[in-house]
Amino acid sequence: MKLRKWSIEHTKGLLLGIITPLIIFPVVLWGISITQNYLFEQLWNKFKYNSDYQVKILTISIIANLGWFYYYLNKERYNIAMGLIIASIAFAPYIIYVKFF
Repeated sequence: MKLRKWSIEHTKGLLLGIITPLIIFPVVLWGISITQNYLFEQLWNKFKYNSDYQVKILTISIIANLGWFYYYLNKERYNIAMGLIIASIAFAPYIIYVKFF
């Protein structure tokens, strides 16, 4: 992949794309705990120690980047949108590692 020029907007999109799932995954766990009548602590421990569960929750959290992606795509801020895509792809090695190892 050849980037024309890396700009500050690419970096903004990359940081936004990395921070958003990290903020969203506790919210997802909280939402699941409310809807499934579990304690948050039970789901947190399940998240920490169950690799299949980690993959599912992180994947759902990464989907939150789609909202930012379409927002910046409609605003024609393509460099930020590209940074969001790169950030979403950056989670792939971790997910593959957790899933298969």
